[in-house]
Amino acid sequence: MTLHPLAALVAAGLIGSLTLVGCKKDEPAPLPPAATTPGPTAMPPVSSPAGAVSVTTVDLGNAVDGNRRVTTPMAAFSRNDTIYASVATSAADAASSASGRLAARWTYQDGQVVDELSQDFNFSGSGHTVFQISNPEPWPAGTYKVEILHDGNVVQTRQFEVR
Repeated sequence: MTLHPLAALVAAGLIGSLTLVGCKKDEPAPLPPAATTPGPTAMPPVSSPAGAVSVTTVDLGNAVDGNRRVTTPMAAFSRNDTIYASVATSAADAASSASGRLAARWTYQDGQVVDELSQDFNFSGSGHTVFQISNPEPWPAGTYKVEILHDGNVVQTRQFEVR
């Protein structure tokens, strides 16, 4: 009896699929606990594709002041905290106004999206935009990340922990 080439290909595909299903992905090693007093959070400015606006810093904390700045930068939060991201932006030309859309994508552990928020902005010079997340239930302990996007492009990322 001769196997038809298509039947042999299908059989090989099934065997390969069953082999992959039987494999178990290794769990990544847990990250070391984040320090409660973070180091400097400023990174080099990342310009937007148009070059008109730069996101200069992103600070995380559990409170902001009247100027939309985080009062005490943090890298670890309690399970009941409201978490704020203060995003500092600067226009390339202080004399002209800059506009665009900033977004914050908050994720948990393996990339599960917690929330994604966006705000349009229009200003000249520099400014701060604040994003916040809260949970009526205590946050699950673990590692989180917030990505700041400018007009759809990730320009800054911050990792933090909830304990």
